[in-house]
Amino acid sequence: MAATARDEHDNTELTVVADMWSPACTAIRTFLARNEIACRWLQPTEAAGRELLDAHGFGVEDTPVLFEGKRALKPTGEEELAQWVGLHAQPSTDHYDLLIVGGGPAGMAAAVYGASEGLHTVLLERWAIGGQAGLSSNIQNYLGFPDGITGSDLTDRARRQARKFGAELVISLYADRLRPVESGFAVHCTDDRTVHARSVIVATGATFRTLDIPSVDKFNGRGVFYFSALTEAPLCSGSDVYIVGGANSAGQAAVYFASCARKVIMLVRAKSLATEMSSYLIEQISRTPGVEVRTGVEVVDAAGDTHLEQLTLRDRETGAVEQVSANWLFAFIGADPATDWLDESFARDDHGYLLTGPDIATVEGAKSPWPLTRPPLHLETTVPGVFAAGDVRAFNGHRVAAAVGEGSMAVMLVHKFLHD
Repeated sequence: MAATARDEHDNTELTVVADMWSPACTAIRTFLARNEIACRWLQPTEAAGRELLDAHGFGVEDTPVLFEGKRALKPTGEEELAQWVGLHAQPSTDHYDLLIVGGGPAGMAAAVYGASEGLHTVLLERWAIGGQAGLSSNIQNYLGFPDGITGSDLTDRARRQARKFGAELVISLYADRLRPVESGFAVHCTDDRTVHARSVIVATGATFRTLDIPSVDKFNGRGVFYFSALTEAPLCSGSDVYIVGGANSAGQAAVYFASCARKVIMLVRAKSLATEMSSYLIEQISRTPGVEVRTGVEVVDAAGDTHLEQLTLRDRETGAVEQVSANWLFAFIGADPATDWLDESFARDDHGYLLTGPDIATVEGAKSPWPLTRPPLHLETTVPGVFAAGDVRAFNGHRVAAAVGEGSMAVMLVHKFLHD
């Protein structure tokens, strides 16, 4: 791979000047942290921050701004930011044997196995390698790691392994359309570039659900965050942290925050953590000092000036409400399949998950029948030659190990498709 702009500036420090309560600052902080790019952060009100802005002709209103040596950037999007910090942001060619959309565990497993088995493989990921798993503070039930492993560590291992075998990992390129063509498939991206491949694996996972409360929504990135425990935790030291959700991701975040927050308060709509959370994690939470679990409670309102300052909670059984002071709210309330970019030739179940293999024939309400005389391969969608793996697929396991297994299996099925 050719040297990038960042390769030429390795001895200088990347600095970001931004208001910590700015949603744009949050987006950049998350992007850099998840792509393992170290930097220092300065507030525009700090003397050092103002000095940098003045020296490069920027004002406070221009933040966030990135600085490195004599370079400066006010980013306008993920691709510009990715290129500026030296990430691989464009495919090296327009034609591949295998194109993978999505860089979570399923996509990365497919990249490793595809490249290691001789397929010219490219993976497109909009944000960062790792998917939701990359944001996990501690994955404790993944085979081979008895003491657990953080999502970032697992992601780093997967990234290095895929690159070792020659897989091309493209960050910031977002696929928005897929169509069959004579040579296989064409995947159109938001930068108007089209990438062609003989086969495709869709591993786009799911998008985070939000609380959908107008007064809460206005604090997104300003005290309200979704699935971002690892990137925001350093800022929460010594503060009270509220966590909404009762599944494993919420429990893992609670344990992680307990090491730095003054107190962690879990707000769970169900009457018990046992409704959705693994028993090992329930036991761990019960042994963790500083974690309070409040069941049967939901958030109904939020207030503040420049950032979150207060939450209104309601008891779901009695209807009683209370106001609590809060600067930090992290919600882990599930996700929906990221399939909106695919057209109706891809059959889905009633929740939007892609139907594959034998499920195409057995699930009622499929929008598109299987078009060939041969039966679909196990993870094949209703578009022959396009496979689905991980959380985007109907009847998936919602576990890292399941996603890795499906990504690996999908490559085996790709070989069968290409050789038949």
